[in-house]
Amino acid sequence: MTETFDPRTVAARLHSLRQAGRQEATDTFALPADLHQAMEAQNLLTAADGISSNAWKVTVSPQGQAVTAPLHPYAEAVSGAAIPWYPGLKFETEIAVRLGSDLPVRAGVPYSRTEVVEAISAVYLGAELLVSAVRESGSVSFLLFVADRLGNSGYVLGPKLEKSVVDTVGGTPLKVTHAGRTIYDGPAQHPKGDVLTWLVDYANDGLRPETSLKSGALITTGTLSGAIELTEPGEIDILLGDIRLSFSVSKA
Repeated sequence: MTETFDPRTVAARLHSLRQAGRQEATDTFALPADLHQAMEAQNLLTAADGISSNAWKVTVSPQGQAVTAPLHPYAEAVSGAAIPWYPGLKFETEIAVRLGSDLPVRAGVPYSRTEVVEAISAVYLGAELLVSAVRESGSVSFLLFVADRLGNSGYVLGPKLEKSVVDTVGGTPLKVTHAGRTIYDGPAQHPKGDVLTWLVDYANDGLRPETSLKSGALITTGTLSGAIELTEPGEIDILLGDIRLSFSVSKA
């Protein structure tokens, strides 16, 4: 598409599609030319969505560039969480970490995994919900997907886990039921093996904002169950080892 990319126009369109629970094809959008443009649109979408939570997802682009987006709506399951259900909604079991100290942008020697672990004050079981306003999500234009908050459409923070889980979670028995049916029953498995891979990558990204990775920030670290489509509303029950998280997805 030759149309000039205007971050405000794209953010407004993504916002209205999300509000309506609709998706449109990548080729109907003007596309960001680079990560800067994508993040400009994402920031405008974040403002339009009224997001104020200090909760974030991290991943990497197909080119290996670490990227982030805010989690919204954000809920803590102790208060009986309900996240809106839309057609195409997907679910991921994840581990989230809260920072107890800042990880400032650093020039020179990169952060080691050990330093990142030292900055973590708490670890939790969590669940991410995903549905993008872009029909193909990030498969055609990853930068447009970045603008669309990396497809995030909700996050439920569950119970606190032992901090050592960031080292040991791989292979832990994980069972998930939705609306009374088992949708995952197998070992917890992160795409990179190590749940902290993308967070360490982001910590070492010299292009990230100075305000990022401050004490108190919550960061979710990537799926342990793959992305599973939820074909209807209903209760979700996650059992990771002997730790349980339950919440519902319901029609908006």
